[in-house]
Formats: sequence, C-alpha cells, structure tokens
Amino acid sequence: MDDSAAVVDPDRMDDYLVINKARWDERAPAHAASSDYGFDRFIAEPDFLSRVVRFDRARLGDVTGLRGVHLQCHIGTDTLSLARLGARMSGLDLSSASLTEARKLAASTGTDIDYHEATVYDAVDVLGAGSFDLVYTGVGALCWLPDVARWARVVADLLRPGGRLFIREGHPMLWALDETAELPTLGYSYFETKEPLVFDEPGTYVDTDATFSNGLSHSWNHGLGEIITALMTAGLKLTQFVEHDSVPFEGLPGHMVRDDAGEWRLSANPERLAASYTIQAVKEP
Repeated sequence: MDDSAAVVDPDRMDDYLVINKARWDERAPAHAASSDYGFDRFIAEPDFLSRVVRFDRARLGDVTGLRGVHLQCHIGTDTLSLARLGARMSGLDLSSASLTEARKLAASTGTDIDYHEATVYDAVDVLGAGSFDLVYTGVGALCWLPDVARWARVVADLLRPGGRLFIREGHPMLWALDETAELPTLGYSYFETKEPLVFDEPGTYVDTDATFSNGLSHSWNHGLGEIITALMTAGLKLTQFVEHDSVPFEGLPGHMVRDDAGEWRLSANPERLAASYTIQAVKEP
C-alpha cells in the first residue's frame, strides 16, 4: 500500500473482481518464473515445501489423508506443499493464469491436485457443501475480500462437521501502517470498510525483470475482532489464536530484516509489532 491509495466510488464496487483478476493474471507467469516461489526446487526435490507451509507445519500437525482445499491458492506452491504432507488437496482461485501455473507445477511433480477457477464467495457452489476436513488460507488472501463475515460462512459451509480452518495471515495492525512513510505511521483503516482502498502499483513482490500494465487493485483490511467474531457467528469454535512478530514478506521496506527461514520482522524492537497471526477453528459436530 502506498500514497496512491484512494477511496473508490461505491457504484464501482462490482469492479473489484475484474480489476484484481487482471492484476493477478498478468503477474502469475512472472511469479512462477521467480526463484522466490521455487518451482525448480519443487520439481527437483520431492520433499521441498514452501516457506509458508514450513512455518505453518508445527501448528498444522498431521494432515495425512485429510480432504483439503486451499482458498485463494494463487500458483499452487502452498497447495502442493500440503499435498506433500499427505493431504488430498484441491485449490481455488479467481485467476485463470495463476491456475495455469499451478496445474503445470502439479503435473511437473506428478501430484494429483484438482484446481478450480472461481471466487471465494462461489466456492460452495463449485466444490460442494460439507466436502472438506481442512480449509486452508495463506498469507495475503483476506485483504482481497470485501466482506469477512461472508468469507467465514463459506468456510463453515465447506467444512464437514469436525473439520477445521487453518489460516495464517498478515496482521491488520501491519496492514494499517503506511509503509511509504519515513517512520511507519497509521495510514489506513484497521477495520473493514464498505469502500475498498484503491492502489495503482506497477510492480510486484517477487524478484523479476517483468513489467506490468495492470497496476490497479482493490483491497480491504479486516480487524481481528471482526475475523474472530465472523468465524464464531458462522458456527466455528476457535481452537487456536497466535500472533507472530514476523511475516513472510517485507511488509515495511527499510524497517525489517529477514531471517534464514525467510521471515521478516522489525529490525529494531520486533516485539512492538504483531506482523501476522494464525487462527484455527473447528466446525462442531
């Protein structure tokens, strides 16, 4: 997020899917080609896992045999990693180009993953209600959704009784900071708003020489209370909530350092910032 943010006209709310899809479709090939996502390592090393899933693994526990779906799966590296841990995975994303790369990676590694092109809010229609033991959502996903309560209802509908949600996400405290300021300051809403923030950013978050013409995006923040309340209202029981001082991207450029595991935290006094969080919740029988 940067100084190009602005509040959009409410009459354009329906544009967010078209705008965001164009952005992700254009960036997917560059992301797949970047060493940051490690396609070559996935293909060469049968036990290689994404950095995100390596971080999650201790809290995920044993997923062997679980029927899982990764919502907003992008190019499928976390989806594949969960499959390598023994889950029977599906992936869902709105970006056709992202799914093309995800399918190529799955085929190159001989991994059986079924991918579906749809928005999160259409997931139940596409995948079926009560079909999954595990719904997984990774970092940098919820910000693309305007209504977290609706998302929580989708998660609950996808899960079988006893099934669980696992999400690790960027912390709304981090998302509310203006990272372009000399010293990070509150620049954006902590809470969900009706209108999105609109940004026009020409680059992307991986190391690439590619140039892009679709820089526009629409995004939203969601407060932790809103997220947790949404899950509880949808009929899920919270079983874990952990806040972390790190996040797997440089959320505040110039103010963070990267560790050997690829996590970024404040270079000074990292205990002052909740940078990401993990939530697990179960659909009660």
